[in-house]
Amino acid sequence: MRFKKLDLNLLVALDILLEERSITKTAERLSMSPSAVSNSLSRLRDYFEDDLLTQIGRRMVITPLGENLQSQVRNALNNIESTILMQPNFEPDKTERIFSIFCSDYTLTVLVPHILEIVSEQKSTARFKFLPQVEDPHEQLEKGKADLLIIPTEFVSKDHPNEILYDEKFVCVVWEQSDLAQGEMTIERYANAGHVVMRPAPTRPNYFENQFNQKFDIKRRIIATTFSFAVLPSLIIGSNNITTIHSKLAYKMASFLPIKIFDLPFELPEMHQCLQWHQYRNNDEGLIWLRNLISEATLRMNETTHKKSV
Repeated sequence: MRFKKLDLNLLVALDILLEERSITKTAERLSMSPSAVSNSLSRLRDYFEDDLLTQIGRRMVITPLGENLQSQVRNALNNIESTILMQPNFEPDKTERIFSIFCSDYTLTVLVPHILEIVSEQKSTARFKFLPQVEDPHEQLEKGKADLLIIPTEFVSKDHPNEILYDEKFVCVVWEQSDLAQGEMTIERYANAGHVVMRPAPTRPNYFENQFNQKFDIKRRIIATTFSFAVLPSLIIGSNNITTIHSKLAYKMASFLPIKIFDLPFELPEMHQCLQWHQYRNNDEGLIWLRNLISEATLRMNETTHKKSV
C-alpha cells in the first residue's frame, strides 16, 4: 500500500531500524533476510533523501533526520494500531491479548497478586507480561513495548494520560530481636544505624537521599545496597541494621518475617503511585477493562494492608 508515493509497509521496517540501528537485528525481529532489510533501507533513503542510518566503524549511527522521524513513525504506528487494527469489542473471557506492564518489584509484591486474583475470578483468558521498571519508562510507551506503566508521579510523562492509584507512606523496619527494636525510634537512633537500601538507576534522582540531605540534614550510613525493594526486610534480619520501605510492603513481609515496623521519626512526603498509558490508547477497550481491574485490585490491596496494620 502506498501513500504519497511511500510504501507504508516500509514504516514498520523504519521503526525497528531506528530502534535497533542494526540490519541484522531488524531482520531477526521482522523474520526477514538481511538483504531484504538492506533493500528496504535503500528505498527509505531514496524517499527521504537522507541516509537515516550511517555506518561508522562497526556501528550504525542515526542521522538528525532519523532522530526526528523516530518518535513520529512510532506515534503513527501506535495510532494505526489503536484506531484501525485493535479489535472493537474486547471480551475478557475470550481474548488472546497479552498485556505488557512495566512496574517495580514492590508493585509486583503488593499489588499484582490482587490483579491476578481478579483475573482468575473473572475467568479471563488475558495474559500478562510484567516487566522490570526501567530508567525512562515513558519511552516504553512511545516504542509500543508497554501497554501500561505503574510508577511514582515523579516519573510520569506529561505527554500521556495517567491516574493516581493510591498514596503510600514510608516506614522503617528492623529485626525484632535487634537493639533497635527496643524502645522508641528517634532521629538519632535512625541516623546512627546501619542502613540497607535499594539503589535506583545511576542517573535517577535518589528520592530518599534527596529528602534526607535537603530537609532533615541526615546522611545515612549505608551498609549494603540492592536492586530490589522486596528483599530489603530479609536483609536486616540478624543484624542491628535498618531499612526504609513502603508501608504496604512492610506489613506484607511482617506476616512471615521476624521484623518490627516503626513510623519514621520525621515526616517524609507520601509517594503517589500512578497508572499511565499511551495517549492513543484512551479508547482501547482492553486497556479500559484492565485499568478498571487494576483500580479494583488497588481497593483490595488497601483493605488487606489496613487489616494487617490494625
